Amino acid sequence: METYEFDVVIIGGGPAGCSCALYTSRADLKTVILDKNPAVGALAITHKIANYPGVAGDISGSALLDEMREQAISFGTTYQRAQVFGIDVEGSSKKVYTPEGTFVGRSLVLATGAMGRTSSLKGESEFLGRGVSYCATCDGAFYRQKEVAVYGLNPEAVEEAQFLTKFASTVHWLTNKEPQEEDDHVQVLLSQPNVKHWNFTRLTSIEGNESGVTSILMKTRGESETTSLPVEGVFVYQSGSRPITDYIGNQIAYSENGGVKVDEMMATNVDGVWAIGDIRNTPFQQAVVAAADGCIAAMAIDRFLNQRKGIKRDWDHS
Repeated sequence: METYEFDVVIIGGGPAGCSCALYTSRADLKTVILDKNPAVGALAITHKIANYPGVAGDISGSALLDEMREQAISFGTTYQRAQVFGIDVEGSSKKVYTPEGTFVGRSLVLATGAMGRTSSLKGESEFLGRGVSYCATCDGAFYRQKEVAVYGLNPEAVEEAQFLTKFASTVHWLTNKEPQEEDDHVQVLLSQPNVKHWNFTRLTSIEGNESGVTSILMKTRGESETTSLPVEGVFVYQSGSRPITDYIGNQIAYSENGGVKVDEMMATNVDGVWAIGDIRNTPFQQAVVAAADGCIAAMAIDRFLNQRKGIKRDWDHS
């Protein structure tokens, strides 16, 4: 099997990985991005983005990601489609194993992100990005004065439903069982005038057409028939997002929430290894936050590899 040597090996081609690669390549560090599939990440499946700084108007997540990737490549980054099945972080050289060969780096960046639950509802995959979403913070503003449904009872569902009340005319909250009365967040949500709670109700199907979601079918306990509810957005929170860390094993320390644990420079507990973006399982899973992580890690890597005490700043003209 072939071995390829780089200064920086980045696993993951999302906004965090691409931003990190842009900065390390500009610092003349030989950089490679290993990306399983550019079309399946959280940003890639986002239908429309209107709040990325410096990008006017609406842009699809895939188009924004294409721009990030091409910009990194233009500065010298090598982009490689590859499925990573294991890593070895012992010693000064970090090894990444793929069917295409072994990639060895003086530094390693973990940027594989986090993904939502596996689609199981009828219509969920079909309308993902066209009315179905796993992120109200990302997409809520697109549903101003529209009716939406939120399905789930976990803390993420409650928080995201609360966020949607600022935009939607009605937030239909569907829960399989009774919410806990002593939960203050639940009570705040239920007190909102534009929230309608459907208790003991199961979402069975998401309906729509070429324009996107038009309605859902739901089944309430004790009723023999399903009910159709007209909505334009469906936010599904049955399992939440989980960091993609299967290829890491127990070689890196994790936080209690399951994300890779890092310091303020995005460094893990292993020298020469950084983790950026949603793999950290931060509360703010936004493209701009992931990109900022990538920038921070890149500057720290440049300092680490060149044994500098300070960080070189683009704006330092002294």
